[in-house]
Amino acid sequence: MQVSTVDRDAGKTGSPDRNRKQTLLQRFRQYFLGGYAFLLLGIIVVIIIGSVASPFFLTPRNLENIVLTGAIVSILAVGQFMVIVTAGIDLSVGAVAALSTVFSAWVMAQGQSMLIAIVGALVLSAGVGVLNGLAVVFARITPFIATLGTMSIIQGIAFFVQGGSLIAITNEQFLELLDGRILGIPSPTILFILVTAIAAIVMRWTIFGRQQYAIGGNLEAARLSGLPVRRNLIAAYAISGTLAGLAGLLLAAQLSGGSSLVGQGYELNAIAAAVVGGAALFGGKGNPISAVLGALLIGTISNIMNLRNVEAEGQLIIQGLLVLLAVYLTSGGGATGMGRRLKALFLSGPLKIRQGTGAEAGSGQNP
Repeated sequence: MQVSTVDRDAGKTGSPDRNRKQTLLQRFRQYFLGGYAFLLLGIIVVIIIGSVASPFFLTPRNLENIVLTGAIVSILAVGQFMVIVTAGIDLSVGAVAALSTVFSAWVMAQGQSMLIAIVGALVLSAGVGVLNGLAVVFARITPFIATLGTMSIIQGIAFFVQGGSLIAITNEQFLELLDGRILGIPSPTILFILVTAIAAIVMRWTIFGRQQYAIGGNLEAARLSGLPVRRNLIAAYAISGTLAGLAGLLLAAQLSGGSSLVGQGYELNAIAAAVVGGAALFGGKGNPISAVLGALLIGTISNIMNLRNVEAEGQLIIQGLLVLLAVYLTSGGGATGMGRRLKALFLSGPLKIRQGTGAEAGSGQNP
């Protein structure tokens, strides 16, 4: 019996519906499993360790505390990622968050409305980010030095505005909005999910996001290609500053006050979260969702150590080792050595992920 060409082709390729399902499955494997498999595996392992280490770890209240604490770091990590993807860094986010708490508390203490306090804090924070961007783009100051100087200046301004004592917040609407619940869900949780989703959409499906990956991958090539490099770099620092201001507002609501000391160390946590999430310090790699997963992973580890009464010094050592390991696997020798062997171990067989270059490598996405 002779088989027609059409029948042979149909037997090879299958029906259109089947091909479409295969394509969707491949996309799921590439963009989800390929990008987040290590982080999800790490979080699962840490959860198992936590459940064994302490009987209080898996209690609803403790899990909620992990998410609430991680919400602030996650928002900062998204902003930090927006800068790191361009091969920059923002050391001022902790100071900006502290200034946001102090400014919003001071405005409401003067009898102004909650809306003025929130909008004013966000605009002020965005302005600091713009100044960082201008220093990097036009003054040609290295991002590390530029934001380090800004961090010191902002800390001094926050001390000056605070005036030596905590500025209490008594505005119930402010506290309910930023530290209450909406439909039974804590407000910080809703906010950090919205921020993460918007950032992921922008970086994955917009021209701006693709341009940011291109700038981080090769700045000179992006400039020669006619991309608006200066504008985009300033925008990245402005976004980082705005999100730091939002994180500060959440901190102010949780503390019921403004303090110039509250943001200390948050910049390192945000950088650690982004790096653990796969963002390369050389730029051009990673995605916001991974940065948030990195923040939640670090937050969970910190929570376990708190439950086990580990001293702060020990927690800093463990966090530093975790960052070094993450940098090794994503940007150092592990990117070509151990990192590939681990990928082959966990993602071999039916879950082979297409390896790309530039922004595709490490992010699991094609920006």
